[in-house]
Amino acid sequence: MTVGPRRTARRPGRDRLARLLPAPGGARRADPSGAPHAAVVGGGIAGLTAATALAERGVRVTLYEREPQLGGRLAGWPTRLADGSTVTMSRGFHAFFRQYYNLRALLRRTDPALSRLTGLPDYPLRHSGGGHDSFRHVPRTPPLSALGFVALSPSFRARDLVRMNARAALPLLDVRVPDVYDRLDQVSAHEFLDRIRFPAAARHLAFEVFSRSFFADPRLLSAAEMALMFHVYFLGSAEGLLFDVPGEPFPQALWDPLAAYLTRRGADLRTSTPVEAVTALPDRGFTVATGDTEERCDAVVLALDPGALRAVVAGSEGLGDESWRTRVARLRTVPPFLVSRLWLDRPVRDDRPGFLGTGGYGPLDNVSVLNRWEGEAARWAARTGGSVLELHAYALSGDAGRETRQKELLAELHRVYPETRRARVVDARHEWRADCPLFPVGGYGDRPAVGTPTPGLVVAGDTVRTGLPVALMERAATSGFLAANALLGRWGLRGHPLWTVPEEGRGALLRWVARAAHDV
Repeated sequence: MTVGPRRTARRPGRDRLARLLPAPGGARRADPSGAPHAAVVGGGIAGLTAATALAERGVRVTLYEREPQLGGRLAGWPTRLADGSTVTMSRGFHAFFRQYYNLRALLRRTDPALSRLTGLPDYPLRHSGGGHDSFRHVPRTPPLSALGFVALSPSFRARDLVRMNARAALPLLDVRVPDVYDRLDQVSAHEFLDRIRFPAAARHLAFEVFSRSFFADPRLLSAAEMALMFHVYFLGSAEGLLFDVPGEPFPQALWDPLAAYLTRRGADLRTSTPVEAVTALPDRGFTVATGDTEERCDAVVLALDPGALRAVVAGSEGLGDESWRTRVARLRTVPPFLVSRLWLDRPVRDDRPGFLGTGGYGPLDNVSVLNRWEGEAARWAARTGGSVLELHAYALSGDAGRETRQKELLAELHRVYPETRRARVVDARHEWRADCPLFPVGGYGDRPAVGTPTPGLVVAGDTVRTGLPVALMERAATSGFLAANALLGRWGLRGHPLWTVPEEGRGALLRWVARAAHDV
């Protein structure tokens, strides 16, 4: 097959410094008579991305997902409420930031205009001590974004700024991967902020809201991951901190259309099918074992959360080498987190935002008013005169039972939105999970890269080291494309282009200052 001309990739957002990684060259599609067969283990963002990227090039794809639904941590499933309504439950709110270029590229496969996403007008933060912050009027382009936030935020006072150690903060102005891990992975986020003398009020309000989006206590989180987070969302990108959310529940808005897209391209999607083991064969192929069944394939993508990846590797004797298997076995997951969704018999006040980040309200980390932006919730609220709220609590300790924590969240909601004290809970659902990756101090070296010691075996997911400035859902999608590209390259097939936020600090002068201080 011939290699056709390459098209110039369209810039995915407003940031003129966004970085394009061109598609690796090769044939447009595999010859149907000899198309390779890839098994993708895991049906979350990373697995669906890899499956899409492979199927589009004519690769035969079998995707295995242990749960009944696709979507991984963004899956949804039907549930019946006490009032007889059938609604969709999920593991909770997720923000689709505008700098999630590769995730949004995946979603554009079935929604070219991203019309199924809707923008929230603000990202307000509130502390129990009376502090408030907002990103609505903050400029989007660094360094104006940082200067604007400091100028507009009541959390930053003049005397606090004078006390800050500006030199210690300079690494935040020139974040490069993997250099940032060499410099900061042995330090906790909490310790790094102590070095900077970051103002206490701003730390409680602005920083901890972001830190806990990694589901980890700042004392456990690597400062390198925190610095990367600042770069991706604030100091390195001109896309800003406002974000989009799906206008309907995850299955309807995202995964059902993508499943249909994959099926039309010949992919075999097998839900409720956990993979127990993967065996590398002497002829460079693999077998994938699911219960009593074994099937052969040419390549495997392991797109799993840390616990599931550990289990599959442990059950797959001979996969990888000893060093790789040892590092996988050391991967850690976060402490438990709780998502409580409440269907109330009355509305909250009209001025309550769709999403509110909170600090100082016990275990409560944020509150979403789903009927402000999700169609299904809005229809239920319109029909009943009520409201649908979702509460998140991250990095919970094991010193209290589940029912106690659930009651604590409801009590904190009453503090944040006092009108809810008079509301009757029509029904509630509570999701307890502890399967997200932990990015601990000194843990970067254990995280797997996309490639493995076994040819034809690749890894994807938000645990994976990509060598690019990406995080959270965008790291999952990016690693899925990278995993697919690695396999496509083995078969002489064209890869897929990728975009990232700038791969180094923004502005030559700021980079020079940061590097000069580091070299002293």
